[in-house]
Amino acid sequence: CSTCQGPAAHDDRWSMKVPAEVRAIEGYPAVLPCSFTHPHGTQHTSMHVMWRLGHGHTGTELFRCSSLNGSQHCQPGPHQDQRYRLEGNHRAHDLSLRINSATLEDSGRYYCRVELPGQPQGSYENKMGTRLRVEAPPRILSLTVVGSADIGLKALCQVQGSPLPDIQWMGPDDILDADTRPPLSQEAAGQHHTTSQLLDIQPGGQYTCTASNPLGKDQATVYILLPSQERSMKKHRLTALPLILGLALGVKVLLALGLGTWMIKGSIKP
Repeated sequence: CSTCQGPAAHDDRWSMKVPAEVRAIEGYPAVLPCSFTHPHGTQHTSMHVMWRLGHGHTGTELFRCSSLNGSQHCQPGPHQDQRYRLEGNHRAHDLSLRINSATLEDSGRYYCRVELPGQPQGSYENKMGTRLRVEAPPRILSLTVVGSADIGLKALCQVQGSPLPDIQWMGPDDILDADTRPPLSQEAAGQHHTTSQLLDIQPGGQYTCTASNPLGKDQATVYILLPSQERSMKKHRLTALPLILGLALGVKVLLALGLGTWMIKGSIKP
């Protein structure tokens, strides 16, 4: 933990200790530690505890509770989001916050504040904040094929995860990367999302998108039918050909008919 100290209304005997960073896994609880010292006794005073996402008045208040006249219970407001609760004992100067079932959207910098109404130098707020980093294994959100025979086909693989996943493509013959053809390009579309596109894919080919980070990997496959296969299917009035590839490996399979106008998306567990 890093100790953050500073004056509160010209009294430098306040202090507050918070960690610089806390890491959590998506879907599990996250605890943000915060403790303070005060130059006067606080056992019989009223106390307000606040946590914000973002600093000062521009931040979003996520949690507030009040403990009146020395009460051992800090009572949240009537509209308090139940995902947030006080983890520590405020009378022991522990204001730690618990966030249940953390999500990627919870990532950010949090600030702890305490107020002692009627006390001299009666408020203190951590100025540095604690960065919450929520991590999650990769998840392929979609694998689609766009374009036409005239202008060319390309596959788009949209992925979510934290740390931001690396994406690798496997073609009919080998691994495809930026140094081979078809060319590969990748751009970030938000802090926890990325989209990779594989250009100049060919009918009759099978292409696999694999996303990985230190927490795991996810994979999806697309197969492009040849025009002759499409005509044969239309002749027999077939509307879909479910090719289940690699079920034992839990691989997502997508089937693109013709020029990538139809596809099926499954699910995967790494």
